[in-house]
Amino acid sequence: MSISNDEVRKAAHLARIWVPAEQLPVYAAELNAILALVERMNSVDTSQVLPLAHPVDASQRLRPDAVTETDQRRHFQAGAPLVQDGLYLVPKVIE
Repeated sequence: MSISNDEVRKAAHLARIWVPAEQLPVYAAELNAILALVERMNSVDTSQVLPLAHPVDASQRLRPDAVTETDQRRHFQAGAPLVQDGLYLVPKVIE
């Protein structure tokens, strides 16, 4: 797969990015290099490689799953103009 200058111009137009005409070949060459790298990476047989959870052998620092905040719903809803069944009531905006 190869990207031409016209395709770079079209992509730049769709992205609303201004690219000077003299830079089109540069961007096309860089995009083609990226696509070539992706093709090389896709050609590698990874069927025997196990997926890693983490790229380095490190353990996760986990904290206990415990509630640390107190329930302050009544305190927060005390200042609300309208509350019903624990929910804030707001005026209808869209008719």
